[in-house]
Amino acid sequence: MRLTQLLCLPAILCALAGCSAHALRPAQPTGGGAGPIKASLGAPVELGGILAVAHPVAVPGDATGSADSAAPPAPPFAGQAELSADALVEQVLARNPSLAQMIAAWQVAQARYPQAISLEDPTLAATVGPGTIRPDDPGVEFAYRLEIAQKLPFPGKRALRGETALAEASAAARDVDDVRLQLIEAARTAFYDYFLVDRALEVNADSLDLLKKFRDNAEKRYELGLVPQQDKLQAEVELGREQERRLALEQMRKVAIARINTLMHLPPDTALPAPPKSVSPPAAMPEAAALRELAVSRRPDLMALADRIRAEEAQLGLAHKEFYPDFEPFFMYDRFMGNVSENRDLATMIGVRTNVPVYRARRYGAVSEAEARIAQRRAELARLTDQVNFQVQEAYEKVLQAQQSVALYEKTILPKAKLNIDAAFAEYMAGKLSFLYLVEAQRSLVNLRDRYYETLAEYFRRRATLERVIGGPPEPGPDVRETPSLPAKR
Repeated sequence: MRLTQLLCLPAILCALAGCSAHALRPAQPTGGGAGPIKASLGAPVELGGILAVAHPVAVPGDATGSADSAAPPAPPFAGQAELSADALVEQVLARNPSLAQMIAAWQVAQARYPQAISLEDPTLAATVGPGTIRPDDPGVEFAYRLEIAQKLPFPGKRALRGETALAEASAAARDVDDVRLQLIEAARTAFYDYFLVDRALEVNADSLDLLKKFRDNAEKRYELGLVPQQDKLQAEVELGREQERRLALEQMRKVAIARINTLMHLPPDTALPAPPKSVSPPAAMPEAAALRELAVSRRPDLMALADRIRAEEAQLGLAHKEFYPDFEPFFMYDRFMGNVSENRDLATMIGVRTNVPVYRARRYGAVSEAEARIAQRRAELARLTDQVNFQVQEAYEKVLQAQQSVALYEKTILPKAKLNIDAAFAEYMAGKLSFLYLVEAQRSLVNLRDRYYETLAEYFRRRATLERVIGGPPEPGPDVRETPSLPAKR
């Protein structure tokens, strides 16, 4: 047999074993450009004949996946006069490194599939007989042996390994979705903190204007001898208190801006547009039972755990397959046998090696381990499902309580407080009420307005938590409750 024919044997063995590189390579998305191809989340990717669909997540970076050639990102909210919650969420998802970290982890898991289903490399062995290089007997020819072998696992093992890898990759994609939900909640919470401190500054400015009006009136009435000097001094004290509170609010505003910029992976002191003067109420909220059912059906952490159970089940099937032998077919050209020209036709040999799975203790142990892992995962899934139901119910009740509190402030507390301050000012101007009662009424109005905006911001923060625990925005159901709206400016 010629040497060129021997060198063709690896390709022949691979073809017989079904290890064609084209057959085992996951399908790549088509597109122009010679740069590295990055699989995009949300697009179906065919892996070894199995269609796997990842979940939509914004992948940071340029379209070609090359970080070095990426243009510097545009500054967020360029040209925007007012910040919105949806715009902030979009920027956080595009810029936050936590999401990029989880996407990279998903890509790591996805890259394990072609490794899991690949065959081992074929082996090539060459043996020579040193004593036949220059033998004393001229009838003895040069003795050598060439061998090519390919290990083949028992049918079904590669498919189970691939199924395990695909299930783990799917679980990693669900983890990306889970981080995405957490980032959305964090972004909305930070936005409403920013909104709250801006409204508190507005209330503080209105309070300062009102106190200045009280002080001016107290000065005029003091000059006329209608009120004691204490009224004027008390007005100055209240003005100082509100000015000191404004300093604290300015510090809180800087912290809120720093929190938002940190979520967007920007310097903490990056300028932001002002928050809106009012916020629109979200869509109506279904009942708790519908929300619990929705959460169980689409929570990413539940779905990731179900994927991991599927991976453990594939591992159990693989553990059962380990009781069957693997094979190693080989081709050998042996010139040791006879080592004379007349025996040249006997030098070609074809055979197969196989392991003998006689030591079964470790294999039974692997089966028991896989069964225990499945039981553990299923118990974990049951526990997590109960926890999800509780989280949804708790978040729902908190949203409902905040919603009712907002309505109470809008319809009862704030209108009465405004009437109270108007009546107190009229009574003071008529000389029927002391300045201390007027100041107390003003303090009450300021505190109630602050409390109203805190309750309103808390409502939206709790709403963001509810959306996270149900796996996304709730869709309106047939039985909905009224959502709060902002009252007219007092």
